[in-house]
Amino acid sequence: MAGNSFGRLFRITTFGESHGPALGVVVDGCPSRLALNEEDISMELAKRRPGQSGASTTRSEEDRPEILSGVFDGKTTGAPIAIIVRNTNANPAAYEPIKGVFRPGHADFGYWAKFGFRDWRGGGRSSGRETVGRVAAGAVAKKLLSRFGVIVLARVVEAAGVKAKPVEVTEKNVDALTKAVYSSEVRCADAGAGKKMTGAIQKALAAGDSTGGIVEVAAVGAPSGLGEPVFDRLDAELAKALVSIPSVKGVEFGSGFAAAGMRGSENNDAFVYDSKAKRAFTKTNNHGGMLGGISTGMPIVARIAVKPTSSIAKRQKTINEDMKPVDLSVGGRHDPNICPRIAPVAEAMVALVLADAMMLQGVIPREL
Repeated sequence: MAGNSFGRLFRITTFGESHGPALGVVVDGCPSRLALNEEDISMELAKRRPGQSGASTTRSEEDRPEILSGVFDGKTTGAPIAIIVRNTNANPAAYEPIKGVFRPGHADFGYWAKFGFRDWRGGGRSSGRETVGRVAAGAVAKKLLSRFGVIVLARVVEAAGVKAKPVEVTEKNVDALTKAVYSSEVRCADAGAGKKMTGAIQKALAAGDSTGGIVEVAAVGAPSGLGEPVFDRLDAELAKALVSIPSVKGVEFGSGFAAAGMRGSENNDAFVYDSKAKRAFTKTNNHGGMLGGISTGMPIVARIAVKPTSSIAKRQKTINEDMKPVDLSVGGRHDPNICPRIAPVAEAMVALVLADAMMLQGVIPREL
């Protein structure tokens, strides 16, 4: 199956299925001499681990990573880094009664149409659990980026129709926002809005339904000059990375779609020069940190639209592999809102793109 690898110099290949023995990733191109251990990866995996809140699936996985190669004496060697995470709480039997049914909103039909065969155990490779490998690789990328002063943070800014108060992420407040986000079970920096989100999510769940929302991801400290002209623009690479996340249906940068209703005089960001810092910056950041597909040194800001979780208890009409009509109610363990667990995946994908771009630009050397 093609499409399982991502990146150019900092390149990853993920593998594994939702209810198979394990999932994992091979990270190729990571510079040598980067301090790295399994705890670094565990901390990132803990952010997306299931079963942590009422907004999450009840599937309980410890998600303990095992580094199989590419690290010696606590440092990367420059060789491929192989990481696996074993599934310990899989329950494929829950899907056997509906194994021949195309679940609405899922990838079942698409995989069946493409391959003529599919893993029906929770969606197999198309399951959101596939993102374990992305987050494990993202942990390596984030550790690498931190050496160069780059921080990536994602947070839920809307869920179940509830919107958080808008707060712009900057180098000055990113640490405080990070603490607030990961103190919230719905990964929202606005505590009041977070409680309302939880209530709205639970209300929909009680009705056998699910909800969606919006996740914002920002990177601060990224240097200017990242991104290649025309087809390999930095925003194009980020868009591909973010839309590749399961359940993501849209992406915008900076002012995004709101720019369509603005005048140029409103949307343009004025450049100024800081003589003390000896660098140029813009007074506002409607451009989301990128102009012409190249980073400006301002915070890189993207927002992704996340659809409601497809697996719901409410009865729906569909068909099976024999093209016969079926009434379906999906049981099992599913997230009533996937936004909180997509946040760390978004962080990982942005970190992977930036690590790759910084290596292409020569900001990050092959040996640290």
